[in-house]
Amino acid sequence: MMFHRARRTPLIAATLAALVGGTTAATVTTTAHAAASGCRVQYTIGSQWSGGFSATVAVTNLGDAVTGWTVRWSFTAGQAVTQAWNATTTQSGTAVTAVNAAWNGPLATGGSTSFGFNGSWNNTANPVPASFTLNGVTCTGATTSPTATTSPTASPTATPSSSTPQTPPARTVRVFWLKPTDVAYDQRYPDGIAGVMREAQSFFRQQLGKTFTLNSPVVEAVDGLHDTSWYINNNCDPNGDRYACVIFNMQGELQQRYGLSNPDSRWLFVAEVSAEEAGKSGGGGQPGWVLLSGHDADGAAGKTEPMPRWYGGMVHELGHAFGLPDATSTDGTCMSASFYSYPNCTFSQTQKNGILNGPYGSFLS
Repeated sequence: MMFHRARRTPLIAATLAALVGGTTAATVTTTAHAAASGCRVQYTIGSQWSGGFSATVAVTNLGDAVTGWTVRWSFTAGQAVTQAWNATTTQSGTAVTAVNAAWNGPLATGGSTSFGFNGSWNNTANPVPASFTLNGVTCTGATTSPTATTSPTASPTATPSSSTPQTPPARTVRVFWLKPTDVAYDQRYPDGIAGVMREAQSFFRQQLGKTFTLNSPVVEAVDGLHDTSWYINNNCDPNGDRYACVIFNMQGELQQRYGLSNPDSRWLFVAEVSAEEAGKSGGGGQPGWVLLSGHDADGAAGKTEPMPRWYGGMVHELGHAFGLPDATSTDGTCMSASFYSYPNCTFSQTQKNGILNGPYGSFLS
């Protein structure tokens, strides 16, 4: 089975270049009237050119601390988000939803974050959205205090969740994080990997007009059967690519425990294991599978390089899982080393056709 190894060259930081054309700047400031809540949003159009523009959205939480955020607004003149960074964006008609990235979800009271995007417009009018919401609360620029309410006489009873894993729907992308027995559970890993997957899901939709479906919950956290040393050293040729021992030991365990095939017509898989030999990080993709070791898991959890590198890496490996080969040169496509410059990489038309007509093209909708 052909396996494409992930590239491990140094990250080239991507910067947003100044764009030619007229420049406009606009700001809207607002916060919410709700119990113990409030927010302020500043929307600034930084550059504007024929058919396109870039904007920054700065969000300040004036209410109680939150562990994650969703910002929503509606365009009024046919604008569309085409590419975003520091958030995962989706658009339905005029309505835009931006969800925090893996590393910028928590917002303390008074805490701020920002994200940016490129968009398209009609070359006639590009008005600032009239209002924004933060986690469902309309931003108006001020906070309101909680309103005292009378507690009901009977307190609600928490319903325990089932510990029995449910079989995910067929034709979904099924994502695993495998934790060896000597690795402590850390919620940043399933949350971070889920954020990377949502970003890749958004990118596929932008590029292809359709995208893959994720399971719910996105990440299946798996307690491994062995310690870190076992995944590193079991069935491993000391003179070979030792990074491959880790990822193929993980894959073998998942296949045995969950009855999975390689490839599998029911699901496409992304699997990450929190283990690797020092200096031997790696992973890659093959039709139906993305297999990644501890370096990528740490990155998704926000512990190492900036997130665009991990977004680009996942898009690249998913390209392999959907059947694409590596590009032969650094050509601006995400199947080349250009993925390190994400979001400044694309799929070529040939690559798009390869995904849509490939073995998992029917998974996209």
